[in-house]
Amino acid sequence: MALEWVVLGYAAAAEAVMVLLLTIPGLDGLRRGLLAVTRNLLKPFLSVVPFCLFLLMDIYWKYETRPTCEEESCSPSEHLRHQKSIMKSQRNALLIASALLFYWLLYSVTHLVERIQLLNQRIERLKNKD
Repeated sequence: MALEWVVLGYAAAAEAVMVLLLTIPGLDGLRRGLLAVTRNLLKPFLSVVPFCLFLLMDIYWKYETRPTCEEESCSPSEHLRHQKSIMKSQRNALLIASALLFYWLLYSVTHLVERIQLLNQRIERLKNKD
């Protein structure tokens, strides 16, 4: 299961970098090329959504089937393992939330930047007509 979390982490990091590069001011030349690349990557990155739902169901299943660790019935090592398991589940849930958030931001920012470019082209055409 560790490979799935690594893949999701890399996907979230790639989405975050693309959002960052699209929103940094002063990179107009790079933004045009990055916008074309991002538009082409939005559909493949959409697979992050069902993948996140699958991993969220996995976290839920592990939570439901996890043995409870009462303070009197557990050894210190079992209690520590139980706490580590809870921390890993919380970390993985945070990773899922960040991947979904970055996909939504990437989708929104891409369409806003595309709209801004279209409006700027219209303004230039209107200025050239006058």
